[in-house]
Amino acid sequence: MRIGFLGLGKMGTPMALRLLAAGHELSVWNRTEGRTDAPAREGAIVAGTPAEAELGADAVITMLFDDAAHEEVLFGANGLMDALEPGSLHISCSTISVALSERLTKEHARRGIGFVAAPVFGRPNIAEEGRLWIVVAGAGDAVARARPLLEPLARGISIVGTEPRQAHAVKLGGNFLIGAMIQSLSEAFVYAQALGIEPEVFLETVNSALFQSPFYAAYGKVMLHPPAQPGATIELGAKDLRLFREAAGTNIRLGLADVIAGTFAEARRAGLGEADWPAGHYCTVQQRARG
Repeated sequence: MRIGFLGLGKMGTPMALRLLAAGHELSVWNRTEGRTDAPAREGAIVAGTPAEAELGADAVITMLFDDAAHEEVLFGANGLMDALEPGSLHISCSTISVALSERLTKEHARRGIGFVAAPVFGRPNIAEEGRLWIVVAGAGDAVARARPLLEPLARGISIVGTEPRQAHAVKLGGNFLIGAMIQSLSEAFVYAQALGIEPEVFLETVNSALFQSPFYAAYGKVMLHPPAQPGATIELGAKDLRLFREAAGTNIRLGLADVIAGTFAEARRAGLGEADWPAGHYCTVQQRARG
């Protein structure tokens, strides 16, 4: 199939490369110059604008950073929305607010365009391996059209509803649980170290005894041995937590979310916004523990 792919960041680039390897034709676009180089080397066509990436495409996939990027790329000059034809398909793999998802659903319906929410769970190395877990919601016919394009990216697909906002809500809730895991691991590592126990020994022991979770093991390894290049940043984690709290509204009290938000705020004040999340998060908790 011919796919327009918008957004070639740490996650978008490996996803685009997986689609090229699966035999799809891609027209790619990114706001930052140079990010299109890797897909171009593999045969992708580089578009000059978001609208140009859609030309002749059977579907368009967006993997953009945040709500503001969507406003610019979808509704700005030479934006995607005005280029999409009635009957076309837009698959949103980004992590966005529930409010924006609802707005996009209405706008796509008004224009007669299929819209599927398909946010992904996984860090860039998982995207490179085609082992993301994709959360999908949308009308049945649109989901059926989207599925063959998502399968090369995924080890699993969960269809969680017919309203796209449901998939984006699940993604935000899942990211909150990742944040809760990182917060608790950070505090447990500080506790273990203070009592003369190596954090790695603590993690291996407790994870083997209680959780048997590959995610505890993987995230713990990143926290204790930070990567040279961040897979996700403090800024990204803070953005997702903010969207989670906004989606919950004022009628739901989320005490743990408030604590995690405080850690993010401390990290950003310390200049760690671009540090790896969870490694920078752990560093912040260590500094707090020292007083």
